[in-house]
Amino acid sequence: MPTVTFIGHAGVAVDATAFHLLADPWLDPSGAFLGAWHQYPRNDHLDVAALLDADWVAVSHEHLDHFDPWVIDRLPARTRILIPRYPGPAFRERMLAAAGGRQVIELTAWEKFPLDNRGSWITAIPELSPMCHDAAFLIVADGRGLLHCNDARLTAAQARRAKHLAGGRLDLMALQTSGASWHPICYEYPSAEMARVSMDKRVSKLRAAQRLVRQTAPELAVPFAGPPCFLDAEVGHLNWVLDQRDGAFCDPDVSTAWLREHLPRQRWDYFKPGDTLDLDTGECTRDPVSAAFSFADSAEYLDRYAADRASAIAEVVATHPEPGPDLYERFAAHFEYLGGLSDYFLRQIAMVVRFEVTGPNGGVWDVDFRPDGLTVSKASPDVRPHYRITAAGRWVNGILAGRLAWEDLLISFRVSLYRDPDVYNDYLVGLLKHANAPALMAVEAYETERDESERITVESGGVRYDIPRYCPHAGEDLSVGAVVRDGRIHCLAHNFAFDLSTGECVNARAANLTSERC
Repeated sequence: MPTVTFIGHAGVAVDATAFHLLADPWLDPSGAFLGAWHQYPRNDHLDVAALLDADWVAVSHEHLDHFDPWVIDRLPARTRILIPRYPGPAFRERMLAAAGGRQVIELTAWEKFPLDNRGSWITAIPELSPMCHDAAFLIVADGRGLLHCNDARLTAAQARRAKHLAGGRLDLMALQTSGASWHPICYEYPSAEMARVSMDKRVSKLRAAQRLVRQTAPELAVPFAGPPCFLDAEVGHLNWVLDQRDGAFCDPDVSTAWLREHLPRQRWDYFKPGDTLDLDTGECTRDPVSAAFSFADSAEYLDRYAADRASAIAEVVATHPEPGPDLYERFAAHFEYLGGLSDYFLRQIAMVVRFEVTGPNGGVWDVDFRPDGLTVSKASPDVRPHYRITAAGRWVNGILAGRLAWEDLLISFRVSLYRDPDVYNDYLVGLLKHANAPALMAVEAYETERDESERITVESGGVRYDIPRYCPHAGEDLSVGAVVRDGRIHCLAHNFAFDLSTGECVNARAANLTSERC
């Protein structure tokens, strides 16, 4: 059997004797995300060379806690790198640049890719909507089936299909229960509102995991991901998200306890760096170093961690110099280019976004997204923006120079955001993070060519409504992936909420639900 290692959250290795699940050891000593995000606990005693001695490496998407160029550079020359095939070229191009001559193979969705000549295979399962370039991996090898969801928010139908493809049994299913989201952490909410929104997001994420496990009933379900910790002083104040009771992210202790309470007949477990699980015997071997760590008592640990990484983080920050006096002109040219990529996205954004760029040569600049085009100008007090995004000029300069992508900056949490009204615009984020025409065209085709003829009936307050079976945002099956309450249907996949009486999405920009009273 080949060796397969997943780099990133809850890395998974398959070797010649058994499946092994290894919680993310966070290999990069330089500090991915510019020192903002680090998974913890870490384990510096792991044998990194042995971990990376792989024939195959599968990397799900380009977030830097999954796609880590430092790790890729240390793989053996023989290692072949597997990535999902996405509509846009960005991930493929970044991986080819990092691969250093290693073979990079794109996996077609749901197509079995052979790993050896004895029937072992892997397939990629991307999210339904091409707005999100995330994918799960399904491995079947040595009579065992493993579904690693990565950051992909699979629909219930996709999870059931994966189980069927694996022969009707999943020996292990790994689920993200702590999403890499800058909302609400980076938003300017009053403290009470921040607490409410954080808890809503936290519970919504857990319910989504609960729903998928209920649909698939794996032999073992493993929550993973998170919490992050913030080691640089610029973002250190965000470590409040680690609070086990009120934090926006769930650590594995909290998520496993919640899921065990809500699905008590399901077998749950989670792993720390260096832990291994033999699926043939069900035996888990706990790493002695990681076993000493407690998520409930982390303050002193984080202080040591930050001190250990301080010089490396400073080196990374130093590679992002302050911008020159031409920053505004380059900023305007960048957005004029983005504005020419997709008329469909301009129509869906349809608002003014204000950028407050701090530091030398910064300023306050408005980008007006209109159906007939995009304009960039110095901000006017007479204009009321819908979104406001604040970031230091050195990071904006990195984007304009091609060293960073907008999503790299957003997910680094080195931004502050405000929106009025408080309605999420997925198209703004999509335009910024994809920034290429093929990816945007794929989203337009997906959203404009959907068949809404299959419909279901839901009831709220004694009133019955006829609605499409699949969410107009990203295709979740609302018959099993939604909650109806207070006259609204809440899709569990991405937390979009629709007013059943009007069909309007109340918390994000999305197509109308086209609901009708029965």
